[in-house]
Amino acid sequence: MPIVKIGKIEIGGGNPVAIQSMTDTDTADANATAAQCMELADAGSEMVRITVNNEAAAKAVPVIREILDSKGYEELPLIGDFHYNGHELLTDFPEMAKALDKYRINPGNSGDGFEKMIAIAIENDKAVRIGLNWGSTDKDMVQSVLESAAVAEKLGLPQNKIVLSAKMSDVQDLIATYKELSDKMGGRYALHLGLTEAGSGMQGVVSSAAALAILLQQGIGDTIRISITPEPGQARTAEVIACKNLLQSMGLRHFAPKITSCPGCGRTESSYFKELAKEINDFVDDKMSDWKNDYPGVEKMKVAVMGCIVNGPGESRHADIAIHLPGKNEDKMAPVYMDGKYTKTLTGEDIGKQFMTILEDYVKSKYGISNQ
Repeated sequence: MPIVKIGKIEIGGGNPVAIQSMTDTDTADANATAAQCMELADAGSEMVRITVNNEAAAKAVPVIREILDSKGYEELPLIGDFHYNGHELLTDFPEMAKALDKYRINPGNSGDGFEKMIAIAIENDKAVRIGLNWGSTDKDMVQSVLESAAVAEKLGLPQNKIVLSAKMSDVQDLIATYKELSDKMGGRYALHLGLTEAGSGMQGVVSSAAALAILLQQGIGDTIRISITPEPGQARTAEVIACKNLLQSMGLRHFAPKITSCPGCGRTESSYFKELAKEINDFVDDKMSDWKNDYPGVEKMKVAVMGCIVNGPGESRHADIAIHLPGKNEDKMAPVYMDGKYTKTLTGEDIGKQFMTILEDYVKSKYGISNQ
């Protein structure tokens, strides 16, 4: 599979699966859109797609790029999302065409403008995602996407500038379609995965993860997006966090230490165990901005916070550092393990604080530069 460069990001060809997200601001509001792009990038999105649907949006794109560059986000790729009138906008606003790093084109609603947009992409040396949604075509998805890719190549767009997608909202249909697409394209193109119109909240996350995990496990997919309908007050970054959790849970990427904790049961001191698990998760989240720079490899660390003696010792021995609390009928002691071996036992009313001090010392000793 060819390596596709989108700005300075490389996808395909054995590169890690990249995370993509999309703004929901009015693109014509350059300041608001740039702010959300930065928010998504800070959360871990490695490329951001913006709607370019009218003249006001097209005029704002170079301004958005300038704002991002001035704020230190010059390496964040911007993707323009075009439907219906993309060929007109790319023609009439050449500065916008230059400012974008990739064009997302939907052949299902581009009509005769598809070839014009490909020509402009070639002229500006830009990558293109040829992306069909099942709501915008009555044709066979796989056949249509591959035919469009063939037209793009015939016009002169090389394979290392082409990304394909065929998105739909049904989990089983998405899996079947991408498997067929992957088989038929024979490794010629990079693939973007996403369950479109996945829903909101837990439904959107679970449905997307169910579909994408199966495909990723089979080596299908080079970029992903988890499209969640935001709930009132929910940050747009939720979809980025979902992508990171999916990739990390599968062992495909590592973004932060993995914290294993049990669900609790009648054996656990439920209230304190829940509090401790949250305290340690929050502690690691707060520390990661410093740790990721000062302690390379810490994102692969495994931490276990267990609730009683049933699974506590076993999970603790499989973690890099771990603690398991006493259950309701056990002695009020909390053993700590490091590198699979029992180290010490904590007692008292501040077990959590003691363990977080031990955890921070462990990170410094194991992942410090002098220990690499």
